[in-house]
Amino acid sequence: MDTLLQQVVSGLATGGIYASLALALVMIYQATEIVNFAQGEMAMFSTYLAWSMLNAGLSYWTAFAATLVIAFVGGLLIERVIIRPVEQAPVLTVVIVCIGLLVILNSLAGWIYSYVIQPFPSPFPGTPIRIGRVVFGPHDLGAIGVTLVLLGLLYVFFRHTSLGLAMRAAAQNPASSRLSGIRVGRMLGLGWGLAALVGAVAGMLVAPVIFLEPNMMSGILIYAFASATLGGITSPPGAVIGGFLVGIIENLAGTYIPFIGTELKLTVALVIIIVVLLVRPSGLFGRAVVRRV
Repeated sequence: MDTLLQQVVSGLATGGIYASLALALVMIYQATEIVNFAQGEMAMFSTYLAWSMLNAGLSYWTAFAATLVIAFVGGLLIERVIIRPVEQAPVLTVVIVCIGLLVILNSLAGWIYSYVIQPFPSPFPGTPIRIGRVVFGPHDLGAIGVTLVLLGLLYVFFRHTSLGLAMRAAAQNPASSRLSGIRVGRMLGLGWGLAALVGAVAGMLVAPVIFLEPNMMSGILIYAFASATLGGITSPPGAVIGGFLVGIIENLAGTYIPFIGTELKLTVALVIIIVVLLVRPSGLFGRAVVRRV
């Protein structure tokens, strides 16, 4: 029983990181109906910027805040310069552009920072918290807390602010939004900026756990896709719940299914994606889209 509880707690901790990146994926999809395959590399590059500022002598929270600002502006620029010219193009064109952006950011990070693994500090205490035989890592609990705070802030933003409501309207019905005076292009750019900001948070949460290097988000991105698919690519709360569920399922499968172990955990995420797409493509909390022909 202690082992089961420990694996669930660990799964919630890693799931919080998956949920953060899944939130970024969902935000871009809601704003533009584009699946951003470069989201993980954008988060990785933002984390390297934070690491550079920390090495330059800035305090953690100063570097954290500056990274969020830079990530937001970077997301705006990427949408305006790279995505907007092809947003009306066929889906395959947009997918190829996002994959190209992934490769460029990965190569650029390797060229600037090299592929040497670097440590990244955690803002949370290092002493583990023990309750009975169950051990809680402070960084793990912090990751869960940060993810829930992000979800709460995004919920308030999209539900209770005029700018958030305008973004939702622009995503759901661009034509009517333009007639209502909403600057749809600005709203889409804002969606990319916010998604880049959330992704940067995910990168800075995962770097202390798996260390910092240009390929660090490749596996995390697959787990984030599984989280968004399971929870619903149109539902931010669903993405967070999906992230926690994927983390728990991954840990339990690795512990109690002998042939999976630690080597085949990534396969669990791929199986989740396939099963959900076959059984319930909209996910657990997603909005089913019905198209009339």
